[in-house]
Amino acid sequence: MTDPAPFSAMALQLTARSLERLSDAAAARAAILAHIAELEATIRSSAIFVAQYSGVPVKLVVLPEYLFTSYPGRISIPEFAARVGFAADGPEYAALGALAEKLGIHLAGNAYETDPAFPDFYFQTCFIIAPSGAVVLRYRRLLSMFAPSPHDVWDAYLDKYGIEGVFPVARTEIGNLAAIASEEILYPEIARALALRGAEIFCHSSSEIGSPIATNKDIAKQARAFENLAYVVSANTAGISGTAMPLASADGNSQVVDWKGRVVAQSGDGETFTAFAAIDLAALRRARRTPGMTNYLARQRPQLFAAAYAAAAEPFAGPNGLIVDGQPRIPDRDHFTRAQAEVIARLDQAGII
Repeated sequence: MTDPAPFSAMALQLTARSLERLSDAAAARAAILAHIAELEATIRSSAIFVAQYSGVPVKLVVLPEYLFTSYPGRISIPEFAARVGFAADGPEYAALGALAEKLGIHLAGNAYETDPAFPDFYFQTCFIIAPSGAVVLRYRRLLSMFAPSPHDVWDAYLDKYGIEGVFPVARTEIGNLAAIASEEILYPEIARALALRGAEIFCHSSSEIGSPIATNKDIAKQARAFENLAYVVSANTAGISGTAMPLASADGNSQVVDWKGRVVAQSGDGETFTAFAAIDLAALRRARRTPGMTNYLARQRPQLFAAAYAAAAEPFAGPNGLIVDGQPRIPDRDHFTRAQAEVIARLDQAGII
């Protein structure tokens, strides 16, 4: 395997824009495309500065979670999917692909996405687009409090996409890239599953509280990095506009964490490109191939835990929770809270909690 020369990765901290106050789907779609068009100047000027400042060109840009739409709130799942869901062959991805191609970068981000195999649903999806303009990775969020998961339609999802579609890794000229959505950084199993498929860089799109006090997510970013010997490039929003919520409620602390778990760049508040750092995959790969106590990935023994996980699975949320008589069932917004309450009751009955 040829190691790429060091390059810069940039976690671009930008304001997410809620579309809930727009009049209809046409207005929302126009706003999304206009927002995508604005990114060209922002990314170009930021990348030029980083290259001139550091001498290392930017080849990976990570955008925040749901940058173009914000979250759905109480809008029904079918309505939100119709209003703002990206289709795989739709104009939004075409515009993002043209942007990545024009700027010569790998562009990672997050959006709500529709799928004709599961009509009236949406999946929160992390994407990575290559400099060719092609989408080379599409990861659907697995653990979400308020949105459908591939696990909710598990058998049908596996039949269509296979396990490779559940835990995708893009093997690119800048390394093996994977994506983790928002609070999924808190779950070590997701990052580990991706690392076991070869992931070297986790692109983490998030919208979260930024704080001078270490948050749960900040701690998890460092843990996911050192336990898997992988980089984490984490882009947070610079607030969410267009809602009644105070603008800066999800703002700040975008960061790059190296494979030793060190935060090597971190932003303050507001819109900024300052969370950038050089990615040295040659050093990462040497560490992964060197016997030693700090090679946590090589020392891992997944088979040790398989039986324990399988034995503990029954009380937790099972697969196909949104399949009824072989067909996907559209949940109401309160379904997800009820489902979690049922899990808690089963965990209590099983003596786990």
